[in-house]
Amino acid sequence: MSLEKVMAYLKERGYDNRVILFDVSSATVSLAAKALGCDEKLIAKTLAFKNGESAVVIVTAGDTKINNGEFKRKFGFKPSMLSADDTERITGHKVGGVCPFALNDDIEVYLDESLKRFETVYPAVGTSNSAIPLSPEELFTLSNAKEWVHVAKIVEEDA
Repeated sequence: MSLEKVMAYLKERGYDNRVILFDVSSATVSLAAKALGCDEKLIAKTLAFKNGESAVVIVTAGDTKINNGEFKRKFGFKPSMLSADDTERITGHKVGGVCPFALNDDIEVYLDESLKRFETVYPAVGTSNSAIPLSPEELFTLSNAKEWVHVAKIVEEDA
């Protein structure tokens, strides 16, 4: 149901023709990059954090991890990822296909500034085998993001 809901959402906004469906899994940053034939940093990973009975969704570049201190300063609580069951129940999307589109009501979406480094990023589209190419500004608009935040840090590859 998640794919249909997201596709309807994107169609209303004229973006459904950009959706890419894969014959392979794109459930992780690594798998999505492999399916797309691109660098992992271009994958827009959508993370859902527990916020009482709801969630805060943060979209970051694929080469980042959440900076716990910055997150807590910004949101006032320690970042704790939702369980798989809670992720689907609260966001409306299963783990591996969580995206910032067509979320259940009352979920705030924020985009991390790490995404601004790129012309095009690839978030999921509600399934573990999908993506859509978007500019960071298109992603901001389509996700109804509240604001740009700086809560992630780039993970440097080991030398």
